[in-house]
Amino acid sequence: MAVLFVEIGCEEIPARLQKKAISDLQDMFVKQLTALGFTAEAGRTAISPRHMAIEIAGLAERLQDANIERRGPRKDAPDKAIEGFCQSVGLSRDALTEETTEKGTFLFARTTKKGAVLAACLPELAQKVLAEFPWPKSQRWATSRMSWVRPLRSVNLLVDGKAIEGAIELGGDMRIVFGKHAQTHPFHAPDRIILSDFDSYLGDMRKGFVLVDHKERMAEIETQLEARAASKNLKPVRDEGLLAETNGLVEWPQVILGQIDDAFMELPPEILVTSMRVHQKFFALSEDGSAGKLAPYFMTVANRRADVKTDALIANGNERVLRARLSDARFFWDQDRAKPLPEMAAGLSAVTFYEGLGSVGDKAKRITKLSAAIADQIAGADSEMAARAATFAKADLVSDMVGEFPELQGIMGGYYARHDGEKDKVASAIAQHYRPQGPKDSLPETKEGLAVSLADKIDTLTGFFGINQKPTGSRDPFALRRAALGILRMVDEADLSLDLDAILATSAKLHGFDSADAELPSFISERLRVSLRDRGYGHDVIAAVLAKIEAGRCGDIRLLCRLTSALDGFLSTDAGQGLRAGWRRVASILEAEEKKSAISDKLASASLSTSEEKALYDAVVNLPELSVSSLAAIEASITALAGLAEPINHFFDNVVVNSEDEDIRLNRLALLSRIRGAMYEIADFGQLEGA
Repeated sequence: MAVLFVEIGCEEIPARLQKKAISDLQDMFVKQLTALGFTAEAGRTAISPRHMAIEIAGLAERLQDANIERRGPRKDAPDKAIEGFCQSVGLSRDALTEETTEKGTFLFARTTKKGAVLAACLPELAQKVLAEFPWPKSQRWATSRMSWVRPLRSVNLLVDGKAIEGAIELGGDMRIVFGKHAQTHPFHAPDRIILSDFDSYLGDMRKGFVLVDHKERMAEIETQLEARAASKNLKPVRDEGLLAETNGLVEWPQVILGQIDDAFMELPPEILVTSMRVHQKFFALSEDGSAGKLAPYFMTVANRRADVKTDALIANGNERVLRARLSDARFFWDQDRAKPLPEMAAGLSAVTFYEGLGSVGDKAKRITKLSAAIADQIAGADSEMAARAATFAKADLVSDMVGEFPELQGIMGGYYARHDGEKDKVASAIAQHYRPQGPKDSLPETKEGLAVSLADKIDTLTGFFGINQKPTGSRDPFALRRAALGILRMVDEADLSLDLDAILATSAKLHGFDSADAELPSFISERLRVSLRDRGYGHDVIAAVLAKIEAGRCGDIRLLCRLTSALDGFLSTDAGQGLRAGWRRVASILEAEEKKSAISDKLASASLSTSEEKALYDAVVNLPELSVSSLAAIEASITALAGLAEPINHFFDNVVVNSEDEDIRLNRLALLSRIRGAMYEIADFGQLEGA
């Protein structure tokens, strides 16, 4: 089987687009080849700022010929009918054959379709892929009509090392002829290499000072960062986003160490890290690898070979640039601290939050009241401190520092609060109230921070739902799904027992709405479903638990999460599997009988006739009240259910429910009805697969 190797050279592809681009390129080639009838096996990929390469194996050099047969009209059909058939198959009347069947003699068209030749198909296929490539933004250059993310320089198609002839037509008078050459590093190895296969390509490009394999390049950057930091007995501050971006900016990484003036080390570490990351793509260093206490050094990644003299010049130049950046940051820092928080907060009234939802100042007033109400429901939280934090939580939005670095929202407010002499609970809550901003982000560490964060996100949800600005399909411009997931994470992971429905109602009134939007509880419940699925719980177990939520309500999120975990664990045990099987038989029998007449759940001990039904009767009547109203109740109820599994299965193994004695039959049905009712107190077992 043949192997296709595709290599594309172009000007620098934006770093953020590279990962998806190489995946799209391979998928599109595989899809097009498959559509032609080829069996295509996706292989290795490699991407760098100026190169894309894919490998596709398992290809036949030529597909088998296909015999095509079409039956036409009868032999004695009108001439026009026969002529029409001839035109449709592209054959003359003499080329048709006659064949007698049970229904008469018919005309047949029999042709042979030559199998597609891989080499002949590839030029047109490549043209289609490149013309339809889904870049989010692309450009035309010179006289070209075809667009690409950056100007294309070369397109190489090789099958088993042999170059395919042809060209990519760019439009106008521009075209790129297929070849078998790739450009290496523009400064250190200006000569092109000859292509043959994926392995030699990686090796030859490496000799030409291009690490085209994105994984190898990433590993090299990480190794050098660790080594340069270790030379000062330090560690790089981990920054996955910056690492990925840097990997998309260089092809031959060279990490260079620079120094920060001691005068700037008095700035908060977040300012230093953000300034270096955002403006210069510099990595910070510290003693322990965290951003808590930074060292007066930085690292940058150059796209070149190591050279002591040149590296020193680069370091010196970057130090001067960073010095200017940090001078600006220090100016913002000093200017902002000259303004007390109340003065900043007053400026929020001039900042529009959203049309129909007032200003950011209005939002601050709402979350101040809501934070206090939420804190009252959180054990150990200081509602007064939470309200004070909420009052100033948004104040830093009008600061110069946040204007320059939006990433520092909240964090700077915490620093300014401490500078103004606010209590630590207030400052910490302000700094933490944007958390969590994603599934991997940490939660607020203080109870007051949790209260303000919850209030902020709930205010956003009730507000946008209240003015009918809801997520639709994949569109969620106001990140409402993320806000809901953040609320759920805080309630669950911080173990908060909150009356979320009451809080939503309070938030709605603060907005001036009569009540929270009717769709909001189901929106939150659906996000809970998604969250639980992401944790690995079965969709049927989740459905069984969420069925306990009253219509139009959110329910107790904390208890719902605990119940899902407990039920999932129980159903994985032997007792759980046994009870699942018992439920199926209970539900099936009752469903059939209830179609005939209603079933009472009143039991009579006098109607018990077998030891198995007596044992089940004892288990049922001695069953404690089942409930999911607390963590203790959930645990006790699950334990009680486990005790039902054995007597239920013994009952069905030895007892026929439909006894000829009517009293006995009705008593046995009542017994089953009692079991079903008890199990419904825990979850809707009918939602379980196989139930």
